[in-house]
Amino acid sequence: MLPVGAQEVAMCSRKGCRAPAAWQLLWNNPRIHTPERRKVWLACDEHRGWLEDYLQTRSLWIETLPHRESTVTTDGGDR
Repeated sequence: MLPVGAQEVAMCSRKGCRAPAAWQLLWNNPRIHTPERRKVWLACDEHRGWLEDYLQTRSLWIETLPHRESTVTTDGGDR
């Protein structure tokens, strides 16, 4: 658990990558999700293409957008 006021950096979703996220890849698995549902993977610049290709190959990718919130600040509340 992070101390109150600490910041946690949103990281790339690629396995083993600890780089800050710069992109959010929106996707949906139509076999199990409703059409309006959007799942999100985060990507650094280096892994954006790899993650997009992975999702596109499986017909899951919807769109890629810049990730604007690079940090999350803890408020000390239970989640």
